[in-house]
Amino acid sequence: MRLAVFSTRPTDKQFLSLENKNHNFEIQYFESKLRLQTASLAKGFDGVCAFVNDELNAEVLAELKEMGVKIIALRCAGFNQVDLKAASELNIPVVRVPAYSPYAVAEHTLALLLCLNRRLHRAYNRVREGNFSLEGLLGFDLHDKTVGVVGTGKIGLIVVQILKGFGCKILCYDPYPSQDLETHYCTLEELIQQSDIISLHCPLTPQSHHMINEDSITLMKQGAILVNTSRGALVDARAVIHGLKSGKIGGLAIDVYEEEGDLFFEDLSNHVIQDDIFARLTTFPNVLITGHQAFFTDRALSNIAQTTLQNFSDFQQGKELVNQVSQS
Repeated sequence: MRLAVFSTRPTDKQFLSLENKNHNFEIQYFESKLRLQTASLAKGFDGVCAFVNDELNAEVLAELKEMGVKIIALRCAGFNQVDLKAASELNIPVVRVPAYSPYAVAEHTLALLLCLNRRLHRAYNRVREGNFSLEGLLGFDLHDKTVGVVGTGKIGLIVVQILKGFGCKILCYDPYPSQDLETHYCTLEELIQQSDIISLHCPLTPQSHHMINEDSITLMKQGAILVNTSRGALVDARAVIHGLKSGKIGGLAIDVYEEEGDLFFEDLSNHVIQDDIFARLTTFPNVLITGHQAFFTDRALSNIAQTTLQNFSDFQQGKELVNQVSQS
């Protein structure tokens, strides 16, 4: 099989090439994101490998089909960027990596929370400038704080386990509850109202889009902390800005952003950021942002490469596609 890999970074090439020694696919790596304007790069390839911010709408999928692409493999868990109805109509199977390292994302979630709470990012810069003042660095004990975990899949469950180690009180919300956490579930409204910290770990669906919005922020405790390492569009950034300005939200830590496609994974240090909402978020002293790196560990990248190429191999050999995404 000939495979076209889009949105390639050096680490993608490193881990995919290493894993490909077990498969011997012919792989071409493209730094370009997959868009309608770049879809022609896939001409002559049997399969396309895409990432979180690649566009796989109906128009792009039709273009890929016309050029002979037979399968699309996402090297990520989320699939909200894919028009699954169009893919099904075009008879293009879409496969993904449902789990690569839930510990990577869960641990990054706690790293963001601890850093934001204890103002480590600000303290680090101060000390480098010879400023050892403690003004503005006051945090709080996580012990006995109530943390609301929205989404209790593999990542959410690990986050709960870690937080229990800190002595936190746990509330959970998930339309599909886990038997391991039966006593911790409540309604989403109750979770938002009672939590000192809210951490999002759910997929992006029409139902979860902007679940954190003006109305839900109104329900929050004064000064509540919000953490999102899941999908950017779970959060209405405009509403969050108002919440930060009013003090209703006491701190925001995010690894994802709704309009991250033109920002994340790029070096824009010599450019003016054109996204006014994102630029505004960066001005708050109680906002911590990382550029979609929660997944970025050696184990996770190794597992992503292994599952992605195995998905292609299963397709080539006519086996069941266990990681296929179907239209719900």
